[in-house]
Amino acid sequence: MLTVETRHAIHPSHARDMWTEELREHFLGEGMFRDGEIRLIYTHYDRFTLGGAVPAGGALTLDKVEETKTPSFLDRREMGIVNIGGTGTVEAGGESYEMNRGDVLYLGMGSGAVTFKGDGRFYITSAPAHRALPSRLVTVADCVEVKLGASETSNKRTIKQFIHPQVMESCQLIVGYTSLEEGSVWNTIPSHIHDRRMEAYLYWGMSEEARVLHLMGEPTETRHLFVANEQAVISPSWSIHSGAGIGEYTFIWAMAGDNVDYTDMDFIQPKDLL
Repeated sequence: MLTVETRHAIHPSHARDMWTEELREHFLGEGMFRDGEIRLIYTHYDRFTLGGAVPAGGALTLDKVEETKTPSFLDRREMGIVNIGGTGTVEAGGESYEMNRGDVLYLGMGSGAVTFKGDGRFYITSAPAHRALPSRLVTVADCVEVKLGASETSNKRTIKQFIHPQVMESCQLIVGYTSLEEGSVWNTIPSHIHDRRMEAYLYWGMSEEARVLHLMGEPTETRHLFVANEQAVISPSWSIHSGAGIGEYTFIWAMAGDNVDYTDMDFIQPKDLL
């Protein structure tokens, strides 16, 4: 079963006047992981698409998606898949990839239908591509790790880079994830924006009762969303993205836009946020 929801782009001046329900309607992705289903959110932010596939021991195939108006979803797109569940298999382009929890699979443009099998919970990210690049499975052992932050500022964290210039080549999609170390709660400090790219955050590895307070909005017009496990935030290029969580959590960051320079961002110091 395939379900696709479309999210239109929101101007920052419109977001200033939104109440909580409207913010969640436009910027929060929830209910993406349901047994036996593929559920996608097609956004008008760089035509980025995110979603989940949960085969629940069976098989699910993603092929034609009406919103792209192409015979197959990946005809003009690339895809990054993160397995946030048990061991599963993804088949595409005549190849089969076994994915353990935390592994990331890149599928190049033209890979054809994608079949998800097994006990994985597959987080799907996708952006338009301008050329075909080789598909590649990047395991947790293959990624590049970066340590940032400090215990004194409650933001000691490990960044794992997968679909990233330090690891492999892609067209515009960048995917990795960040895990907070014990006792740390703040992610992405100082806050920043990147006017040339949009970003999406999927929060996972959280207990059922835990929440992350995700900060968004323009630097001088901040807003917030309370986010639960396996929920995502769609972050426009004009919005900061920062937050603090209760207990252990990880967030998957995926970006699309003009370039793949991970450091292309404009920092906003806490004292300048309003």
